[in-house]
Amino acid sequence: MLQPMDKPARKETEAHVAQFERFEREAGGPAWVAPLRRAGIERFAQIGFPTLRDEDWRFTNVSPISRLPFQPVLQRTRADLTAQAVAGFTFGHLPAIRLVFLNGHYAPELSSVEAKTPGVVVKNVSAALAGEANGLQAQLAHRSPAEEDAFAALNTAFFQDGAFIEVAAGQKVATPIHLLFIATTEENGATWHPRNVFVAGEGSRVTILESYVSTVDAPYFTNAVTDLVLGNGAVVEHCKFQDESPAAYHIAGVHAYLGRGCNFISHSIATGGRLSRNNIRTHLAGEGVECILNGLYLTRGDQLADHHMVVEHAQPHCNSHEYYNGILDGRSRGVFHGRILVRPAAQKTDAKQTNKNLLLSEDATVDTKPQLEIYADDVKCTHGATVGQLNEESIFYLRARGLGAETARRMLIHAFAGEIIERVRLEPAREELDKLVWDRLEANPHLGDGN
Repeated sequence: MLQPMDKPARKETEAHVAQFERFEREAGGPAWVAPLRRAGIERFAQIGFPTLRDEDWRFTNVSPISRLPFQPVLQRTRADLTAQAVAGFTFGHLPAIRLVFLNGHYAPELSSVEAKTPGVVVKNVSAALAGEANGLQAQLAHRSPAEEDAFAALNTAFFQDGAFIEVAAGQKVATPIHLLFIATTEENGATWHPRNVFVAGEGSRVTILESYVSTVDAPYFTNAVTDLVLGNGAVVEHCKFQDESPAAYHIAGVHAYLGRGCNFISHSIATGGRLSRNNIRTHLAGEGVECILNGLYLTRGDQLADHHMVVEHAQPHCNSHEYYNGILDGRSRGVFHGRILVRPAAQKTDAKQTNKNLLLSEDATVDTKPQLEIYADDVKCTHGATVGQLNEESIFYLRARGLGAETARRMLIHAFAGEIIERVRLEPAREELDKLVWDRLEANPHLGDGN
């Protein structure tokens, strides 16, 4: 039995360690994967699930996840889905290179991967592991997630599939690449660990859409990790859309390593899940980087949506801007923790961070904690956060121009969300997200009267 390195395994990790012992004996793949997996489970067993005593998790209680019966979906399960059904999901009808995954496993019959394009690799991880996987090995072996991230460690231990995208230097990918993860199982505690690796070569350009959706209302668990490595001068737009089952749990890590002069914009749109959290880490490793992190969370009922990010400026003349808006209804909760870390060498840094929250009910709550940690003296860094309800003066202004109270409220809420959505550069995706938000507002029966 696997034992942790310096303290007894926490009780809630025992089922995961036991499952790993069986999984390890049956898992295939090249020889270099086995020690990587074992290092992951050892780290997970050592640190265990985070608790409210951990500073980075003090607003988000993950004990419901630790108490789930751990049922990793190790084999592909069939589902009665058609290409027409896939087109009905958000982004599903957009022209795209599309990889579809059912319960964490690749579904080639629902995917649409174009014939091989010189300089562009788009394949699922399990296929990459079965063939030539030099690029994948380099990223998985040398860019492991943070030491203290238990969920990323668990992903490293159990990952089986996901997307591997590699764009050669100078290559411009005109068609967006869409990764669609669909949950179809109703098994309590069913769990999958998607691992996505994106490598954009020097001077390349690509747009990646990453979405998580469901056909069931079930308490499953998605534990995803997405690693992005941008070469010098690369231009990448990444849009992650999370609309899981209202009973599901979604933890995701997004780790970006940004080379000199690259331009990176990443969007996080979170509308689903009982509990969701995005752990976002960006390392501005070269000079002259432009980085935008942009997010919107819409919650209702008893949902909790958490965004936790660290933006590390390691070199001079880099700009980063973080914009996150939340719209919360019912008894839902939002959590925002943003940390800008400026290293001593990162002179001439320009970093801004904003978190704004709109509460639509008296019972909705937000915990927001923007932070600056600065070790350089020639920088411009600002941060701020707001929590409140709709501005009555703005409502009065619209009503004075002939709009009803309900219409005025909906327009203001839509505009609040639009601040985030308008930054999506891919026009078809932007239009679809804008319509989705409007439809969700229209579906709320009491939004217009503010109750």
